[in-house]
Amino acid sequence: MMFDCVMAGFGGQGILSAGMILAQMAVRKDLNVTWWPSYGAEQRGGTANCTVVISDEEIGSPIVSKPNYGFIMNRPSLDKFQPRFNTGANVIVDTSLVEREFLTRDDINFYGINATEIANELGNTKVANMVMIGALLSVSKLFNLNEAEEALKYAIPEKYHSLLPINRDALKTGYNEVKKL
Repeated sequence: MMFDCVMAGFGGQGILSAGMILAQMAVRKDLNVTWWPSYGAEQRGGTANCTVVISDEEIGSPIVSKPNYGFIMNRPSLDKFQPRFNTGANVIVDTSLVEREFLTRDDINFYGINATEIANELGNTKVANMVMIGALLSVSKLFNLNEAEEALKYAIPEKYHSLLPINRDALKTGYNEVKKL
């Protein structure tokens, strides 16, 4: 089994945290994992991204030139990464912030979820990344919902455990409501 994913959005959307949470879920399953974050202007609202590679075998490199999965939370990230995805890639987009008309490659499977809107409805926009993780897990079948929910208490720092219920709700909503575009 080999899974690779580029996760991208604005700095402040929890992109790097989402990658780390996904990596922690893999660790809980005794899988090999790399998490490759991009730092820089991202902390000031630029495009933030990271790459996560998960495998049941050794991972040769954390760098992925043609990702098979994508997690895109804004239009600038779509513009940057859409040309790089492998043919047949599965790409989840936050349709609250990315319009369908900009999904221009017909050799990619696009999936959409209104992650930011759902997070607002749940009461905290900061869980939009968790909605996206749920959608990614649903599409990829990397982990089932129960495994992902159980891993959250290990992936989220203890000082934020009071937010576990809303994070579980966000994860579950993303998992159940993602749609093929």
